[in-house]
Amino acid sequence: MMEWLQLLLPAWVMGFLLIFLTAPLGCLMLWRRMSFFADTMAHGTLLGVAVAGILNLPLWIGVSLLAFTLVSLLWFLHDKRLPNDALLALCSATLLCSGLLLIQQLPALRPELLSYLFGDLLTISWSDLPLFGLIVLIAVTLLRFFWSAQIQIAIDPDIAMSEGINANVQRLIFMILLAIFTVLALRAVGSLLMGALLVIPSLTARLLAQSPKQMVLFSFILGQVALAIGLWSSALLNIATGLSIVLTMSLIFCLIFCFQKIKYRLV
Repeated sequence: MMEWLQLLLPAWVMGFLLIFLTAPLGCLMLWRRMSFFADTMAHGTLLGVAVAGILNLPLWIGVSLLAFTLVSLLWFLHDKRLPNDALLALCSATLLCSGLLLIQQLPALRPELLSYLFGDLLTISWSDLPLFGLIVLIAVTLLRFFWSAQIQIAIDPDIAMSEGINANVQRLIFMILLAIFTVLALRAVGSLLMGALLVIPSLTARLLAQSPKQMVLFSFILGQVALAIGLWSSALLNIATGLSIVLTMSLIFCLIFCFQKIKYRLV
């Protein structure tokens, strides 16, 4: 048991800290109907990994540069003539294909391709946690400071702007916070599953919550439960941690959804 704990505990602590950010961000993303944006950011991390490999930079620097470049690009491409979801689809496909193409040309990165796609939380060590925890703390503090404005924009942008809230600034802040999340989550669940880490707990919480605060709280609790079960399952069954955690989240959603459907039919 102690050997298992030594292996799992750093990963568990990192996941525990990450969910402090994913719970409120995921809820905001659902309220603002920006789920596709998270996938676009996530797919862009692969290109960031490739850039880091080409320039011999630390992985997190390459991913960070790409994430914030993508935020700037989406800000530049914003045009009333072009639907946001179409722009995101364009960027998502382009970044994913470019990242995969470059990684395939880099022999040093090819063996790690699956971990970039699906994550490997068990590779986290205690030395990684202080910096990770500091970044999560800064991001959560920033989100808490702008939380009221973000909620108002999500509920009714027109009313929020009439009360003096700058919608464009709040949109930029939200995109920056998602960029920070993508940098942190690459090792946890990989590029392909980051959106699921944000969406599924919040979507499940929506089935249970009666208010925005409840939804964030339930999302946090469900995320922690799925993290614990997923981590232990990945270690025992020898499967990728990202896959295990996301499948656990999906199973919890299905169980709660089916239970509520049966309950309402019996009433």
